[in-house]
Amino acid sequence: MLRRFPNTLKLWSRSIPIRFVSNTNVEEFLKVKNENGVREITLCHPPTRNSLSMDMMGVLHEVLNEDKDNLNLRCIVLSAEGKVWSAGHNLKQLQPNDLQYRDAVFQKMTDLVIGIQKLPVPVIAKVNGYAAAAGCQLVASCDIIVATDKSMFSTPGAAVGVFCNTPGVAVGRVMSRPKSAYMLMTGLPLTGQEAYVAGLVTKVVPESELDKTIDDIANAIRAKSRAVIALGKEFYYEQLNLPLEQAYVRAKAKMNENLQLADCMEGMSSFVEKRAPKWKHT
Repeated sequence: MLRRFPNTLKLWSRSIPIRFVSNTNVEEFLKVKNENGVREITLCHPPTRNSLSMDMMGVLHEVLNEDKDNLNLRCIVLSAEGKVWSAGHNLKQLQPNDLQYRDAVFQKMTDLVIGIQKLPVPVIAKVNGYAAAAGCQLVASCDIIVATDKSMFSTPGAAVGVFCNTPGVAVGRVMSRPKSAYMLMTGLPLTGQEAYVAGLVTKVVPESELDKTIDDIANAIRAKSRAVIALGKEFYYEQLNLPLEQAYVRAKAKMNENLQLADCMEGMSSFVEKRAPKWKHT
């Protein structure tokens, strides 16, 4: 198990590398930095092209969820080192002689991507490279996705006899049917611009503008009440699975819940008084 962060989230004024002591060497797989309310998690396992092995997924799940209720945490950025953002599952762990272990691999990935939606803060995928198969699934499961024009996205599993069924769940929910079917059935990659047009990517920018774009988005989130964003994110994903009329009934109740938040009252008062709000994140 990972050791809890040693009070690092209390210190957001500067960059703080986080070190762990665990059965798995986290620094072999991830780099973690907290700065000004933003936690940046970087995949960094060159030997497997940042593949989503059980160890990688385990530590990533832990770091994503670590101290998630700390009010200083405002958003999470998920990035990667190297030309391959993530190659997807480690195929060596999917050999057909151990059904129980394979099932555990797929369940770990499911827990990871569903957990991203359940986090109370936005998760931004920062992509400058090739995201394939389960790597593409991980990207598609983030709330906001920013990619460079050098990035590529694919679900090529059928080429090695493994149709990308679980990645297909993620891409099929953010892209049109013809585009997601094209990716899954041909395995051919989409460029960053094609992924943007298809709805997989929020923004596509030149590599030189990636850091600034991420900073601008993070700053826009930080300028809001965490309590309001958390409430809104939770209901956003809930209503996607509801029939239209039921979604509006639940949305009305959620609006009234929102209006009871202290930060909502502060925000409305600050608007009337023409001043900046002073959020308490409650």
